[in-house]
Amino acid sequence: MTDRRVSPLRNLANFIRAERGRLTRQWMHAVANDADLVEADKLTYQQLADHLPQILDQLCGALDAEDLERAEPSIERDAKKHGNIRWQQGYRIEELVRELDLFEQVLVEALEEFVERDRTCTRRHESRARRLIAEAFSVVTYASIREVVGERDRKIDEYTSRLERANYELTRKQRLVGDLYDSRMHITRSVVHDLRNFLNAFSVALQLIERAPSQAEAALTLANRQAADMKQLVDQMVEYSVVLGDSATLVLEDVDLRELFDELVASTQPSIDAKGLALHSAFDAALPVVTSNRLKLKQIAVNLLTNAIKFTKTGQVEFRFAMHGAEHWTIRVSDTGVGIAPADAERVFDEFERAAGEETPGTGLGLAIVRELCRVLDGQIEFASREGVGTTFEIRFPLHVQ
Repeated sequence: MTDRRVSPLRNLANFIRAERGRLTRQWMHAVANDADLVEADKLTYQQLADHLPQILDQLCGALDAEDLERAEPSIERDAKKHGNIRWQQGYRIEELVRELDLFEQVLVEALEEFVERDRTCTRRHESRARRLIAEAFSVVTYASIREVVGERDRKIDEYTSRLERANYELTRKQRLVGDLYDSRMHITRSVVHDLRNFLNAFSVALQLIERAPSQAEAALTLANRQAADMKQLVDQMVEYSVVLGDSATLVLEDVDLRELFDELVASTQPSIDAKGLALHSAFDAALPVVTSNRLKLKQIAVNLLTNAIKFTKTGQVEFRFAMHGAEHWTIRVSDTGVGIAPADAERVFDEFERAAGEETPGTGLGLAIVRELCRVLDGQIEFASREGVGTTFEIRFPLHVQ
């Protein structure tokens, strides 16, 4: 029985280990002189060598044992690393295969050199060594190519996903452009309609003064009311255009909610008193200073409170700031007003929509402004309403807007 410790294949493994530096340089010289290996010219010595020494060590282990099966998992693991690195370095698959072919050729030449030196290495040993080297490089080539193909497929999937997302965004934006066009046409028609009504009222007032001077005071009252309504329309149109056209980076700041809340209560109280309503306000003492935009929060609250007062003839308006879980807080405004019919619930945030009917004065822009401002501040709007009972709006904001 042959002593495995002095087996010619083990001697070959030791020879390769001893000559590893020379063999690596020999392979790198062959790579440098190969016109088909374009990407290799761009790499440093260290980048080019990468996992080949490890692959050599695993091959030597297979020669020691005269069995590839034990070393195959390790060879495959190192080959995958080699394939991944070559993919990142920009190699094409044919360059990867050619590079490994050159490496195999260097080892076959080393085998031939070893056979010349070691007289104990028979043709059977040489044939066995050639087969082990060929099988090992089959594993290396297959694992490396599979890794490159896998990386390429992942990259294709990533690009495909990006393309699908971009296509979705393009479709969504095209739809938004269409919706925007329809919305602007609706706004134009609504403004023209309201301005025509205002001008008709002015005309009636002027005719009344001309025909019945004794009723001039009533006519002037009518004209003044129409002028006030027209000013409100223009003011809210300006506010809405500013909100829609504000492309500046959102300015975030520390907002003292207690201070803002008190200011809103104080500014709302006169309107509440003028209509004979009751204002029930509540502030959650657990609310901290938040990161948001104070002016936009104030605009949201003012529009909600103005709407609540406008559509409430008797009863009360409730106004509350409160915590909502650990990461959010809410503005809540509820009233005992006319309420919103179920058929109108879907359009209450649309421009110039007045769900309560044309008899209630206003532009129908308040909730549209609220919607846009909430989008900017990551606010989530919820509302509930019963016709003839009242309406509640609750908006949830993060404690810290990103």
